Formats: sequence, C-alpha cells, structure tokens
Amino acid sequence: MAEEKRAVTMDKLVNLCKTRGIIFPGSEIYGGMGNTWDYGPVGVEMKNNIKRAWWKRFVQESENSYGVDAAILMNSKVWEASGHTSSFSDPKMDCRECKSRHRADNLIEAHSKGTVNPDLMTNEEMEAYIQEHHVCCPICGKFNWTGIRTFNLMFETSRGVTDESQNKIYLRPETAQGEFVNFMNVQRTTRAKVPFGIAQVGKAFRNEITPGNFIFRTIEFEQMEHQWFCKEGTDSSYYNEFKEKAWKFLVDLGFNEEHLRFKDHDKLAHYAKQACDIQYLFPMGWSELNGIHNRTDYDLTRHQEYSGKTMQYVDPVTGERYIPYVIEYSIGADRLMLAVLSEAYDEEALEEGDVRNVLHLHPAIAAYKAAVLPLQKNLADKAQEIYKKLCKRFPVTYDAAGSIGKRYRRQDEIGTPFCITIDFDTLEDNTVTVRDRDSMEQIRLGADGLAEYIAKKTEF
Repeated sequence: MAEEKRAVTMDKLVNLCKTRGIIFPGSEIYGGMGNTWDYGPVGVEMKNNIKRAWWKRFVQESENSYGVDAAILMNSKVWEASGHTSSFSDPKMDCRECKSRHRADNLIEAHSKGTVNPDLMTNEEMEAYIQEHHVCCPICGKFNWTGIRTFNLMFETSRGVTDESQNKIYLRPETAQGEFVNFMNVQRTTRAKVPFGIAQVGKAFRNEITPGNFIFRTIEFEQMEHQWFCKEGTDSSYYNEFKEKAWKFLVDLGFNEEHLRFKDHDKLAHYAKQACDIQYLFPMGWSELNGIHNRTDYDLTRHQEYSGKTMQYVDPVTGERYIPYVIEYSIGADRLMLAVLSEAYDEEALEEGDVRNVLHLHPAIAAYKAAVLPLQKNLADKAQEIYKKLCKRFPVTYDAAGSIGKRYRRQDEIGTPFCITIDFDTLEDNTVTVRDRDSMEQIRLGADGLAEYIAKKTEF
C-alpha cells in the first residue's frame, strides 16, 4: 500500500544530492540564502531531461500544440488584468515572541494533521480556529500571535535609470500570462485552429515566507505549463482528457500509481470552473505535484478588456467569433525533480549484509546514459576512444578512479542506467561488458553496437 514504510527520507535525499553533485545549497560559501538551491553537474542534466520529456510529450507529440518563451518582466498591466496585483497574497501571522512569520493556513493544516481544510475558511475563521485550538508557534512554542495580514507574493522591482523615470514592475509569479498575452500571435503565425495548445517552460518567482522541504517550495522555481484553448461546451471533456494525460505522463516516468492520487479543489479560484491536483506521497506526506484547471474564458476576456485588443477567435469555416475557454495543465520542474528523486531512491540489501543505494530513474531522465569504466588504467586509450564516440550521441561519464565495484556504486547512486567496462578482451575482439543498473546483470556486447543499444534502452 501507499503508506508502507519507504527507504527514502528528506534528509537522505538532501545528503545524496549534496555529495553526488545533484543539488547544492544556494550561495553556500556565504552561509546560504533562504531556501535557494543550485543544480550541480548531475542535477542540471536530470532537470533538463525532465523538461525535455515533458516537452516531448505535450508539445512535440501533440499535433496542435506550440511553444513560446515569454519574457520574465512584463508590462504591469498584465498583472492588473490577471488579478495578481490585487489578490495574489497569503494570510500571514507573526509570532510576537520570536518574530517569526507563518502562513495561517499552514499552521492549521499542521495542527489538524490535514483533517481541517483552511481553503474553505475566511481569514476571520482561521484566526478563530487558531485561538480556539491554542495553535502555538512551531519555532518557539509560544502562543502570542498578531492578527492575520495579507502579503502580496510578487517580487517588485523598478525600471528606469533615474528616480523620475522609474516604473514599478514585477518578476512574474507564473508563466501562464505569457501564453495568454501571446494567444493571438501564436494563432495568427501558426494558422492554428481551435482547439490548440500553447506551452512554456520558464522561471517564476514568489515571495514565499514559508519555503521549505528542500526544493518542494522555493522562492525561485521553474514551471512547465500548457494552456489548451477550446470552444465552450467542449471544455469539460478536455479537462478530463488532460487529467488522464497528466497522470499517464507520471506513470510513464516510472511512478508507482499507489503513490499518486487526484484531489479536487474544495474551493475553486474565482476564474475556475473545475480544478484538481495530482498529489504525490512525498517523504513529508501527500502534497500537490501538479494542477489541472478549467479556467473558462476568464484570462483572455480580462486581457481583452485591459489591453483594448481583441482576443476573439474567428472560426475559418463558420465565421463564428468567440473567446476560447482554457484548460491549464501546470507542473513545477523542481517539484517534479523532487518527486522523481523520491520515487527512484532505494536501499537494496545485498549479500553479506551489504546495502546498495540506487536511484531507479527512468533511463531518459538519468543524467548520464552510460558510464565508461576502464578495468585498469593501461586500458585508458581504448576506453577513451569508446567514450568519445558515445558522447557524440548521449551524455556519458568516464570514471577510472577506484575499484570497479566502487565505481559501479557511484553510478548506481546517481541513477546511471548502464556501466560499460573495458577489459583486455576488448583489445582482442572489440567487445565490452555492459552492466544493467537495476538488475546488475551483465552482458557482452560489441563496441560498435553500443550506441544503438543505449539509444533504444533510453527512449521516452
């Protein structure tokens, strides 16, 4: 069952990521900075592979979806139209004793162990719950709160070289608006017919006061979003279709379905007709991994109103004019990275009490598709020859340090699916030993056939 005891813990993941070059604390030599993280040599490859797999599935393999890369800094009116400047905020309370700041809804969720849903509460009701249940500060343990205040989550900056010319602008808190404001541009230049999609992968920024759980919630993160524009009346059908597609994508990446579940929103956003999350059983418990939303025609209608530019689609057959509905599928690349690591992490008991730490990653997600390992240093010339041929096709690593067993273990820990050992027989018959990460079984294969073998095994 999904609640079984698993080997993975957040502390183990953080340690693995630090020691194996996956993820480092941001600005570490200066003591870090408030839950910011830097991706290392292994992590950047993994994260890029996750983004490529998502793009391949939802753009490349979709007959009628197109990509954009919109600017992070946008005209401030974009955020007025979207409602972010007026309503994109969190209910926050300060502890008068230790001066720490907390989200009221998170305090209630933690105190009730998830049995109370603060999304259904007003600010007044949340304050009353915290008072009635004597919810104490998780930092100092005292009960001395300010009232709830709302803080906008957008980072503000200014544009201009002199004080007089400065204008307030924002770092985008989501990538979706870049897709909405380019709706007409994409439709016109691609001659797309509704229904069609616009996708984007890019950075977003939120002034979270309670980031935490490693890369689960950070102030700087990367989103993968797909907006599907369709005609009213077909929206619910497409909403259900994207729920299925989002689920299948995760299963195809190797997720155990018992570690996934749908969770409908109890309280819909003002723009939403339907909304749900796919939750994953993270090391710290069930939490949101991605969202699917039926946003109706709210976004395009608002941008038409605020910009004065039409957002109406004209059906080329019937001549009918209408503003499309939007089905949004949104998933964070960093949060998916954490889920992938959590799902793949394993500690396998071997003979004689030995334990093997291994990441059972889908081969398409692994940072390196293979590791080339000369059995001895005097085989380096042949090993380098094979390495240089393979790295023209895939990310491949080379390791000649330590015993072959230790080198296998290092590759297991970062999820490399294949280890290629060059020995003295290689010099005689041009064959190598290929070791499979998951089964640890070994086969003998001609060096000339390695590239095709790896390509087939690492497809997504």
